[in-house]
Amino acid sequence: MLIIEQMRSEHFSDAEQTLVDYMTENPQSLENMTTTALAQITHTNPTSLIRVAKKLGFKGWTDLKEAFLKEWHYLNSNYNSIDANLPFEKQDNLLSIANKLATLEHNTIQDTLSLLDYQNLMQAQEKLLKAKEIKIFGSHTNAMISQDFVTKMRRINRNVSIASTFHYIDYEAYHSTEDTCAIVISYTGENDIMLKCIDMLRERGSSIISLTSIGDNTISKLSDVTLHITTREKLYSKIANFTSNTSIIYLLNLLYAVVFTHDYDVNLEHIIEVGQIFDSRRISSDIMRENKTQ
Repeated sequence: MLIIEQMRSEHFSDAEQTLVDYMTENPQSLENMTTTALAQITHTNPTSLIRVAKKLGFKGWTDLKEAFLKEWHYLNSNYNSIDANLPFEKQDNLLSIANKLATLEHNTIQDTLSLLDYQNLMQAQEKLLKAKEIKIFGSHTNAMISQDFVTKMRRINRNVSIASTFHYIDYEAYHSTEDTCAIVISYTGENDIMLKCIDMLRERGSSIISLTSIGDNTISKLSDVTLHITTREKLYSKIANFTSNTSIIYLLNLLYAVVFTHDYDVNLEHIIEVGQIFDSRRISSDIMRENKTQ
């Protein structure tokens, strides 16, 4: 759940509600405002700020302010120039649709990039490199999206498999070990099947990397590392999963890249060596031509 949503659903005292109302109506004013100044403007006591923070699950006012402003900046970024749910209209011509989808995909990748945290990415790299096996847990759609990641990882001799809801997902979680790194993909972060798998994975001592939406969702809480999917789409009143799919693909490509770069020269040499042996595709352009060596 987003902080702004928690603020709407939580019960506050009159003084606390005054603070919350000011935050939601004047977020741009909070950046450089001290607790004393905020208390004076809202005619409240500084201790009320602490109580609001505690009710929303934060240790103190500073943590709440930082998280709230980060969320506000994200939700109000320039991304909204194209609607993630209805990126084109029925009167748009074909080239207009093509242009809008290209812009949407570019915006989505930049949006996902803005949500990345260096420490989280480094932790994800460590867990993937340490694992003897990597398992992807996701819905049937997310499993199909993940297939290219599996192919890439297997090309550099990494043991990666997919456990989707259409296969024996519970068994895959049960047969995982402390040498397993699970990548759990869920846009909502509240998928019951995925939550059941996470409970089992935690019992087995497996490490868990989640790809999920922003906000305080359950899957994110239960994961060792979370990488955020761009969060702009409604559940079903949309043309397609354009942005969430693009975001997931980008994050999986990124995870492959951080594994690859750890042994960059070795991995590149291995891919070239295997390609020289097995890749016999015919080409139609010199751009594709390889200079094979024996």
